[in-house]
Amino acid sequence: MNQFGHNFRLAIWGESHGHQIGISLDGVPAGIPLSEEDFAEDLARRRSGAPGTTPRREPDVPQIVSGVYDGYTTGAPLTIEFANTNTHSQDYSTVMRHYRPSHADLVAYHKFAGFNDPRGGGHFSARLTVALVAAGVVAKKVLPAGIRFATQLTEIGGCTDPERFNEVLHAAAADRDSVGGIVECRVQGVPLGLGQPFFDSAESMIAHLLFAVPAVKGVEFGSGFAGARLRGSENNDCFTDCDGTTATNNAGGINGGITNGNEIVVRAALKPTPSIGREQITYNLATNRVEPLEIHGRHDVCVALRGAVVIEAAVAIALANFIRQ
Repeated sequence: MNQFGHNFRLAIWGESHGHQIGISLDGVPAGIPLSEEDFAEDLARRRSGAPGTTPRREPDVPQIVSGVYDGYTTGAPLTIEFANTNTHSQDYSTVMRHYRPSHADLVAYHKFAGFNDPRGGGHFSARLTVALVAAGVVAKKVLPAGIRFATQLTEIGGCTDPERFNEVLHAAAADRDSVGGIVECRVQGVPLGLGQPFFDSAESMIAHLLFAVPAVKGVEFGSGFAGARLRGSENNDCFTDCDGTTATNNAGGINGGITNGNEIVVRAALKPTPSIGREQITYNLATNRVEPLEIHGRHDVCVALRGAVVIEAAVAIALANFIRQ
């Protein structure tokens, strides 16, 4: 099901080239000031236009169609829509059954018996992350005051030097190829005690949302995979007071599935954009043969460029789900 949450519940809907995409939120408390202008900053962070991003330009003006009256949330389900105005569906006419490598085309065809919308990836498209960003804006308003997010792109194509990011992007674009990236999200001011042991742990709920973001293939907290190469004496976080403050933060702000009051540190790895201009050899259902494929259309050289705000939104949504109104 395309739903998430218990206390802060959302359902995402629409397709990349359909009329609209959107998000419906339940559990939003009444009395929160909310207008279309509140979404502008985060939507701008996701918008294309910078080098390495897709040429597809969408205005992404949010339309609040329910759950707000006279500038305040009503406590009823909140629905936000975005129109799709710049679609080039003809670009996908040749790939409906000539499956694009590392896309959902083949699995979608089999799971939905061929009734899926293949245009622009349909419901599997990263286009739908604009709705997640909108939900993240609302989630941040639900969270207690004092929680602060700092999210940044830390790596592109194996390069960790921001001064060389454009060089890496230009090289990939010149080769008609793509690169992946790593986004780090840090959250300060998170109260001690959010989460449960095991299935509703803070890590599992945050990771659940992060893996719902198209292109995310890896998630780590604190020292993450690097911690597996350390000794316990090197990785342990010693407490410095009764409030749970630690001298180091290799746990990434979470112990036993519960936030410990320290900064949450989580990183997400986003794979290289699978839509590339280079010829690839892949299966064609129409001919029952493995044949050359050239993908047309408008795509990001690196999806991680616009992914930082999406990762931040996912973390905010997961944290908001722990807040009982």
